[in-house]
Amino acid sequence: QVQLVESGGGSVPAGGSLRLSCRASYTRACMGWFRQASGKRREAVATMDVAGRANYADSVKGRFTISRDNAQNTLALQMDSLKPEDTGIYYCAARSNIGCSFQVALFGSWGQGTQVTVAS
Repeated sequence: QVQLVESGGGSVPAGGSLRLSCRASYTRACMGWFRQASGKRREAVATMDVAGRANYADSVKGRFTISRDNAQNTLALQMDSLKPEDTGIYYCAARSNIGCSFQVALFGSWGQGTQVTVAS
C-alpha cells in the first residue's frame, strides 16, 4: 500500500494562502486532496489523474490549484483566497484504479492529515 505524508498546513487569516504538499512512496493513477471539518463528513477538494487532468469541488474552483509531479511522486495543493469555511483537516489520498473519483470510499490509501485553520 502506498504511504502518503502531508505537510504545509497552518493558520492564516481569511484571504490568505497556503500550499499543501504530499509525498507518496510511489505514484498512483489518481491522487487527490480531501478535507474534513469538525463534525462533518470527509469531502473531496480536488483530484488529478496521472495524465494531469484535474477536477475541483465547486466550493474551491478558481481559488485552489492541484498539481502533481509523477517523477517525484508528489502532489500539491495551492490554496488562495482562503475562507473560514475552508478550515479542516486536509488529507492526501491515492487510488490505484484508472479514473479519478470524488467518492471517499474508492480511495484506499490516506495520509495522516494536516490541519488548515482560516481565521475570520
